[in-house]
Amino acid sequence: MKILCVSDTVMPQMESAVNLRRQYSDVELLISCGDMPSVYLEFITSVLNVPLFYVRGNHDESYKDSPPGGEDLQGRLIEYGGLSFYGLEGSIRYNKSPIQYTEGEMSRMVLSAGLRLRYRRMKFGFGVDMLVTHSPARGIHDADDVPHRGFGALLKFMDWYHPRYMVHGHVHTYDRRTVTHSQYAGTEIYNINPSMLLTIEPAAAV
Repeated sequence: MKILCVSDTVMPQMESAVNLRRQYSDVELLISCGDMPSVYLEFITSVLNVPLFYVRGNHDESYKDSPPGGEDLQGRLIEYGGLSFYGLEGSIRYNKSPIQYTEGEMSRMVLSAGLRLRYRRMKFGFGVDMLVTHSPARGIHDADDVPHRGFGALLKFMDWYHPRYMVHGHVHTYDRRTVTHSQYAGTEIYNINPSMLLTIEPAAAV
């Protein structure tokens, strides 16, 4: 499956229907890792005629009144096209935004996934094909400043549930030397900010 992932940064080329059809006509799914205007996501999905899966970023308070059309992955396991997806929204808490969490709060969300994902891990060898987050995991693609510090709880998610892939945003990649692809405990991790095209096959076809 070809998946177009976006996060954090509105790109002018993505606001062109002609460019979208030319560059991404074979895309089958749009994933947003957060901090994206609803109208931007809805434009892309309508032009490409594909489903949207998303998590909220720490700046997506407007989704409460005007959510984008699509599936909010927060705390949900959704299967599509032979792949499974699970989402965890928000960033580390650094002010009073409602879409920010302490380590303890994120750890509780990670624990709450256990009933669904541990059985799948025992059955398939992995709990979910793709973990979709806004924040990076602690020490992997994150930054030293508090607002862009990753969650240690996301390391626990990978240790316990073994997702095949993790995609996140939140940390900008202005410098081409920035590391955007890493591995941890068998999980392929991508910082997709501002956009990335991924091709992922169901595990049976890998």
